[in-house]
Amino acid sequence: MKIYTKTGDKGETSLFTGQRVPKNDPLIDALGTVDECNSAIGVAITLLPDDAKFGTTMERLTIIQHALFDLGAAVATPRTRAANAKIDKTRFDAEEIELIEKWIDEMDNELPKLDTFILPGGHPSSAMLQLARSICRRAERLMIPLNHHADVSDRVIKYLNRLSDYLFITSRYVNVLTNYPETKWKPHLTAKD
Repeated sequence: MKIYTKTGDKGETSLFTGQRVPKNDPLIDALGTVDECNSAIGVAITLLPDDAKFGTTMERLTIIQHALFDLGAAVATPRTRAANAKIDKTRFDAEEIELIEKWIDEMDNELPKLDTFILPGGHPSSAMLQLARSICRRAERLMIPLNHHADVSDRVIKYLNRLSDYLFITSRYVNVLTNYPETKWKPHLTAKD
């Protein structure tokens, strides 16, 4: 199978339902943003040090990458336009959300208390996880109108909301494991400070 199909040459693509939509359709915009988040997570994984203490982090991030493909399949099957069989096939389960919450709680118990905002940065993998977090937030914002039109389930919104929290906590966790300090936000900082 060739990578190029030429079917999108006129600015359209297909949903899982088979329906053709413009590539700037809100569903496709949301899907593209989820893909962008997934790609940023992939870069963060490649930037993790080659050390056994990052094995669990790498494994969890890879599980999340797979979950984002599942989420994308659910979004590409708009609930208002798809047959029940296709919706069932591409459902997005609540267990995905519960798993991320468990991981957040585990890491949060090992992190220093946060009493102010911190700047994205530190270890390169940590900085990339912060970028993935901000992309995830954008994906969440793009899903809200789709959810209001009943095209995507509440679980998609909840997962993206929880995922952004997970990416934030994991970014902090990577900085702790790599001994990179967190830079606290200093309001109204100027060059003379």
